[in-house]
Amino acid sequence: MNTALERLATGGFSIGIEAPLDNDWTHHGEQARQLAGRLPGEPDIRRHAELAQLADRLGFRALWVRDVPMYDPSFGDAAQVFEVFSYLGYLAGITSDILLGTAAVVLPIREPLLTLKSATTLQRLSGNRLLLGVASGDRPVEYPLFGRDFAGRGNSFREQVALLRDGAQSILPGGLHVLPRMDAGLPLLVAGLAQQSPDWVGMHMDGTLAYPGTPEDHARRVAAWRTVAGAKPYATFIHLDLAERPDEPLLRWRFGFRGGRDALVAELQALRAAGVDHVGLHFRRNRRPLDETFHEIAEHVLPIFHSGGKK
Repeated sequence: MNTALERLATGGFSIGIEAPLDNDWTHHGEQARQLAGRLPGEPDIRRHAELAQLADRLGFRALWVRDVPMYDPSFGDAAQVFEVFSYLGYLAGITSDILLGTAAVVLPIREPLLTLKSATTLQRLSGNRLLLGVASGDRPVEYPLFGRDFAGRGNSFREQVALLRDGAQSILPGGLHVLPRMDAGLPLLVAGLAQQSPDWVGMHMDGTLAYPGTPEDHARRVAAWRTVAGAKPYATFIHLDLAERPDEPLLRWRFGFRGGRDALVAELQALRAAGVDHVGLHFRRNRRPLDETFHEIAEHVLPIFHSGGKK
């Protein structure tokens, strides 16, 4: 498969990981944060490179990175800390196979031509591994800092999608180009509706990044997505705390659950049956060491869902 979207959908269902690669939302993680003097919601990312390389070797399909330009204490979450395109460029250089996704770049607060150049640069240097998740943003405090209008973010989003689609050729004077040129078009996945109608999103986006929910939630959402977008990929995320006992039953909470690997397999099977194409696992609530957790999932879970998955 050549394109990132084709690779994401290989085998009909796939499993990835969402950064930050830290379990700082646990009791132990909070104690460590206070001792280190990090801000509330600021993860410990000292092992991020090691863990990203491990996820790549073990066969996880994609590594997703959020875009949060400003730390806002009212949100209490710094996300993954690094600037999103710079960070994915670094990750592209230390990994070889794992897809690299943004979940999601807030288009209206960015300079459109530089966003295009950053995305095409990353696409080229990573070997077409970029999955460009995009959004209109939900943090009003950021917009005046960048000189942008929060109320007009929907219009800005549409304009920037058009620019990303045609490589800015419709707005550039004759003879000017943004290099590098797109190899195969930028794969655009939308988080939420980005202030657009469902019909517009289904027509103009290549996939959707849905908020976490139960299999029943996703069955309804997938049906709505298929109505407007056909077979385009539907991806979502799970906040996971993987218990040591494989048979520990599922205990659901907002955005995810705690349970053993048997519960994880059952949940993933239910999501696949609901029509979900990809699930990114988020580990900030995970009480066990992440390398141990990654190995267990790679050995016992990935082979069930990934055709030819690595072990």
